[in-house]
Amino acid sequence: VVETWSFLDTVESNFRPLVVIELAKGTKEETIEWFTKRIVDKKANGGAQLLIKPLVMENGVENIYLVGASHLRLLLGAEAVGLVKECSDNSMRTFTYSSRKTFKDFADDNHNFLTMAECQYIIKHELENLRAKNEKMIPGYPQAKLYPGKSIVRRLLTSGILVQIFPLHDREELKKLRHSWYGRVKVGYQPLDDIRCYFGETIALYFGFLEYFTFALIPMAVIGIPYYVFAWEDYDKYVMFATFNLLWSTVILEVWKRICAILTYRWGTLLMKRQFEEPRPGFHGVLGINPVTGREEPVYSSLKRQLRIYLVSLPFVCLCLYFSLYVMMIYFDLEQWALDYHRENESNFSSLMLYVPSIIYAVVIEIMNRIYRYAAEFLTSWENHRLESSYQNHLILKVLVFNFLNCFASLFYIAFVLFDMKLLRQSLATLLITSQILNQFAESLLPYWLQKRYNRRMKKRMCSQKTDRDLSIAEQVNMEKEMGTYLGTFDDYLELFLQFGYVSLFSCVYPLAAVFAVLNNITEIYSDALKMCRVYKRPFAEPTANIGVWQLAFETMSVISVVTNCILIGMSPQVDALFPDSKMDLVLTVALVE
Repeated sequence: VVETWSFLDTVESNFRPLVVIELAKGTKEETIEWFTKRIVDKKANGGAQLLIKPLVMENGVENIYLVGASHLRLLLGAEAVGLVKECSDNSMRTFTYSSRKTFKDFADDNHNFLTMAECQYIIKHELENLRAKNEKMIPGYPQAKLYPGKSIVRRLLTSGILVQIFPLHDREELKKLRHSWYGRVKVGYQPLDDIRCYFGETIALYFGFLEYFTFALIPMAVIGIPYYVFAWEDYDKYVMFATFNLLWSTVILEVWKRICAILTYRWGTLLMKRQFEEPRPGFHGVLGINPVTGREEPVYSSLKRQLRIYLVSLPFVCLCLYFSLYVMMIYFDLEQWALDYHRENESNFSSLMLYVPSIIYAVVIEIMNRIYRYAAEFLTSWENHRLESSYQNHLILKVLVFNFLNCFASLFYIAFVLFDMKLLRQSLATLLITSQILNQFAESLLPYWLQKRYNRRMKKRMCSQKTDRDLSIAEQVNMEKEMGTYLGTFDDYLELFLQFGYVSLFSCVYPLAAVFAVLNNITEIYSDALKMCRVYKRPFAEPTANIGVWQLAFETMSVISVVTNCILIGMSPQVDALFPDSKMDLVLTVALVE
C-alpha cells in the first residue's frame, strides 16, 4: 500500500466534485492556504491526499470549495474505513486494495464500483481524520487552540471558521430515485436498495422499518374494522382483540430483527467492524493523556459528569414529569366540565364540546414534547459526554421517558383509575388522530412549502431555465447550501414509537387505531421521501447494522403493552365471571399469563 500511496500523486484524474466545504466570509488567507494544503498534502505528511478546487461565484466571493478524490484514492479510502463489498463468489468481505480483483463488478476503469454515497462517506472520514501535528493554534486565529491529534475540521467547526460540510446531490440519480420511489402512485415495496445506494444504510433502514411496520399493522387493521363495526357499543367485548394484540406486539419485533439482518447482510454493514469512537465535537475538557491510546486529548472527570446527571438533569426531568401530570389533571377537570355542560344542554353543540378538551390536550402534549426536546438537548450537551453514542443514549432516554408519560399517562389513568372505557376510547382516538395531523403538517407540509418558496426566489434571482439539467455546478451548490439540514432519524423513529404505543397499549378498546396508523404511515412514506429528495441537503451516508437503541425502546414498549393488555383482559366482565369467589386467583392467573 505504501507504493500505491506514493504512486497516487502521479495520477491526476478528471475532477468530480463530491463534497462542498463552506468557510465563513472573510476567513483569513493564511488559514485557507493552510487548510487546503493539509487537504491535498500526502498521507505521509499528515495530509488527506484529496483534490480541492475553489468555486468562484458570480459575485467573486471565494469561500466555497469543492472536494473530490481520484479513483485510486477512493479505493484506498474504502479499505481504510473497512467497507464490506460482495465478492465474485457472492460472499461478503471487507474490501482490501490488494485483493480488489476478487470483488464483484470490479475493474480498474469501472468508476461506479463504489457508489457516490460511499465515496462521500470516505471523503468525510478522511477530512474528519485530518489531525493537528505540532500546530498550537489555527493559523490566523490564535484563540482557536490546537494540540497534537486534535481533529482540525472539528476545531474549525467549533470556532465558526468552517460553516458547513455537505455532500452534493447527484441530480440524474436523484431524478431516477424520485420517480421509482414516489413519482407514481403504486402499491408495492419501496426501492430500498436504491435508497441505500443514494442516502446510505441508516436512512434506508428507517424507510425499511417504516414500510415493515406499516405492513405489520395491516392484520390489526383488518381485524379491527369488523370488531369496530359489530361490537362498537359493547365496550367489554375486547378480550379476543387484546389477546391478539399481546401476541402481535411481541412477534412483529422478533420478525423485524430477522428482516433487518437480511437487509444489512446484503448491504455489507452487518459484518462491518465498529470503528474506534473519537470524542464528539462538543466535548470539552482540560488537556490530558488518554490512558488507553496514550494520545493527548481533552479529559473530563466522570465524577463531575455523574454529579451533573444526578444533581441537575434527573431533578429537572422529574420536575417536567410532575408538570406533565399536573397538566393532565387540568385536562380531566375540563373533561368533567364538558360532560356537565352536555348533560345540561343535550344539543349538537354540546356533544361536539365533548371532544374539545381532548383536542386541546393533544395540541398541548405536542407543544410540551417539542419544548422539552430542546431542554433535553441542552442538558445532555451540558453533561459533556465524551462519545456521540453515549450522548445519543442519554438524550433518547430523557426524551422517551417524558414522551411516554406525557402521551400515555392520561390513558393509563382513565383505564386503571377511572375504569371508564367510553372515555378511554374517545381520548385514544382524539390523541392519535390529532397528533398525526400535527406531525404531518410540522414535519412535511411546512418545510416543503418553505423550500418551494425559497427555490422560486432563487430561480428568479438566477434567471436560469426551468429544467434541472441546466443548473451549472455553481448554481447547484448555491441552491443546496441554503437547503435545510437533515438532523437524522431521531424524530421519525420517535413518532413511530409513540404510534406503536397508541396501537399496542389500548387499541383493544378502539380497534380503529391500527387503521388510522396504516393510513398515516402510507402518507408518511410519501412525505418523508419527498422531504429527503426535495427539502433537505443530502446527508452523509452512515453505515449501520440495525436500528440501534430504538430496537430496545420498541421492545420495552412491547413489554409494557403485554402487561396492560393482560390487566385489561383480567378486568373484563367475561374473565371476571370465571373467578366468582376469589379475586386473588384472578390476579395470580393474570400475572402468570403475563
